[in-house]
Amino acid sequence: QVQLVESGGGLVQAGGSLRLSCAASGDVLSSYNIAWFRQAQGKEREFVARISSASRVILYADSVKGRFTVSRDNAENTVYLQMNSLKPEDAADYYCASDRFGRAAAQAMVATSYDNWGQGTQVTVSS
Repeated sequence: QVQLVESGGGLVQAGGSLRLSCAASGDVLSSYNIAWFRQAQGKEREFVARISSASRVILYADSVKGRFTVSRDNAENTVYLQMNSLKPEDAADYYCASDRFGRAAAQAMVATSYDNWGQGTQVTVSS
């Protein structure tokens, strides 16, 4: 099972940008689909984006379309989440998760579809 470590979180003003990284170790990242989820305090974990192992299929939550971009560098064993035009409602702990199966979009957007998670990185957006 691949181990995942997120980084890149921090404090940013509304309208600003951050780039999160999900670094993998213990296995070859190119074998895995990677999803990003976020969880704000007191709220359920929600889907943000997913990129398939070969980057052929990319999904976004409606709330981040046009502002966030997920990408991967399999040679570097890292997946990125570029977040632009950040809003206060984007503030949350962000997690990456992996799986090895092709999934329909509805299933891919559900946290329970993933059993391997990183520890998370915190994003704070000031208004």
